[in-house]
Amino acid sequence: MTGHNHTHGHSHAPADFGNAFAIGVLLNSAFVLVEAAFGLLSGSMALLADAGHNLSDVLGLLIAWGAAVMAARPANARYTYGYKASSMLAALANAGLLLVATGAILIETIDRLFDPEPVPGLIMIVVAGVGIVINTATALLFARGRKSDINVRGAFLHMAADALVSLGVVIAGAVILWTGAWWVDPVASLVIVVVIGVGTWGLLRDSVKMALLAVPDSIHEGEVRAYLAGLAGVTAVHDLHIWPMSTTETALTAHLVIPSGHRGDGFLHEVAHDLEHRFGIGHATVQIETGAHAEHCVDCA
Repeated sequence: MTGHNHTHGHSHAPADFGNAFAIGVLLNSAFVLVEAAFGLLSGSMALLADAGHNLSDVLGLLIAWGAAVMAARPANARYTYGYKASSMLAALANAGLLLVATGAILIETIDRLFDPEPVPGLIMIVVAGVGIVINTATALLFARGRKSDINVRGAFLHMAADALVSLGVVIAGAVILWTGAWWVDPVASLVIVVVIGVGTWGLLRDSVKMALLAVPDSIHEGEVRAYLAGLAGVTAVHDLHIWPMSTTETALTAHLVIPSGHRGDGFLHEVAHDLEHRFGIGHATVQIETGAHAEHCVDCA
């Protein structure tokens, strides 16, 4: 005898950040144009590197925003889970985009290290100072959702890192203005590349794990298995699978062996409630077996 129960969570963090994405895209797009223009006019590699970084973040925001819109679309006969997984694809695409931007900036930076050019430190200070304000304001728009969704967290971290990078450019400009050491400009650009690389590695690692349907870091598979195995009447747990449906939602399927038979819908609802509130698993499917099938199971505990 088998039984199934489904419970659905409704934590769609990205959908709640439509205005934040719109404001972030507009502010940072305008700043990219200004910073790139001043970078070209002044010959500052640090400003150009920072502009490239900001451009990649604008594209990343657009990708995450598009994924949020897609994730909100209802399920249909072909996409029975809806388009929730698009948020995971967005995180992966964002990481790839950052890698490309990092490589392009690194190549130009290495060339400039061996052939530094004079740059006006005052322009670097003023333009990067504006960047600090814009990036900090944008980061604050995503601060409240950074713990519940990888795309929102990625947006927050990128904007916060951009603010720090802009601060570095301000410091580099001050050093150049004070000492006339032009080589400080490409060195500052190299530091920016390192900052981008570190952040990109973390995002790439997390997005790849999601794409491979790994158990989310916030959930311990052993604890979930122990909880299910400890339920009254359960003698074995097998075919336990836990995977991310999106960047905010987690699903589970499991077979519970209960020799005494099905304990009714109330039991299933209680299990679903506990899985959601104790482990953050909002989509659970539990199958009850009386023992006959479990004899042939290699995954039974």
